[in-house]
Amino acid sequence: MSEFLVVGGGVIGMMTTLQLADAGHSVTLIERGRCGQEASWAGGGIVSPLYPWRYGPAVSRLSSWSEGCYPELAQRLREEAGVDPEYRQRGLLYLRVDDESRALNWARGQGKRLERVDADFLYAREPEASPGFSEALWMPVLGSIRNPRLVRSLRIRLEAMPAVTVREGVEVTGFKLAGGRAVAVQTRTGPVAGDQLIVCGGAWAAGLLKTVGVALPVRPVKGQMILFRAPQGLVQRVVLMDGRYVIPRADGRVLAGSTLEECGFDKTTDAQARDSLEASATAIIPALADCKVEHHWAGLRPGSPDGVPFIGAVPGIDNLHVNAGHYRNGLVLAPASTRLLVDLLLGREPILDPVPYALTGRLSVAM
Repeated sequence: MSEFLVVGGGVIGMMTTLQLADAGHSVTLIERGRCGQEASWAGGGIVSPLYPWRYGPAVSRLSSWSEGCYPELAQRLREEAGVDPEYRQRGLLYLRVDDESRALNWARGQGKRLERVDADFLYAREPEASPGFSEALWMPVLGSIRNPRLVRSLRIRLEAMPAVTVREGVEVTGFKLAGGRAVAVQTRTGPVAGDQLIVCGGAWAAGLLKTVGVALPVRPVKGQMILFRAPQGLVQRVVLMDGRYVIPRADGRVLAGSTLEECGFDKTTDAQARDSLEASATAIIPALADCKVEHHWAGLRPGSPDGVPFIGAVPGIDNLHVNAGHYRNGLVLAPASTRLLVDLLLGREPILDPVPYALTGRLSVAM
């Protein structure tokens, strides 16, 4: 029996497992499909909330702590797993921001680099950006990472760690309780025991906790994206306009996203969304109209009230913990949210005040 049993093999679950194993503990990671193939794979990989000034302090604190972690993590995974997650720190250009004054005031208050730039600056950096803009906002230190490569490298690294057991294709259906503790998870092939249980199930976390009478307000929110096969260098950095964005990859491909749809666990794609995404992308970079859309997919974000994740112990069950509900910012917040929970699990001084993320007072428990 492992000291820790992690349910859910997305970025949150894999980073939790990695940190616990780094600290010398045995961990079993259980994933109903293949690790990293849900929201962690489907997202765009921008290492910042899209409009960070529109979030409350709870999200901002996690984001600020996380943002400096990815260069080191990407280097580590490149060396230890042999897969480059393609972290790129080339900045972000915001076109047509309605609340520009709020954004600049937020940046000054947070000590963040965000500035207004003129047309010469904009088109020198992105010559193919939509013409006619006299100014833009520029966040020079923003980075992005290639999600599929990140999750692949994390999975390879975990599988090579002697203290880690990765069990894929194992669906958790509930928990076995005894004496106020969760002594095991129930699966279709039998129980799996662990000393401390951690639910990192993303959009599926609420369904798991419902089996023990806990009402976690996390819901699936579908996001559709498309991928253009573009000539290398057509887009150099992330460009965002009217809530939609384009993200370049090292091989020239360009992602465009994303929709926000409340439709349960439906992950089907549709032509209307594709047309809308293509229209948004070509409005940002008109030359993309000449590029082929080679892939169209959807993922399910774990939506939560105000986008604030649930991190910490489940009230009433001594050894059951949760890290879920990151909404659009799972990858952005993953380093800080997983470090915070691991600090709590190991009795270390937490990197941040855990109270804003605690489950107590934020959910209903009907045991």
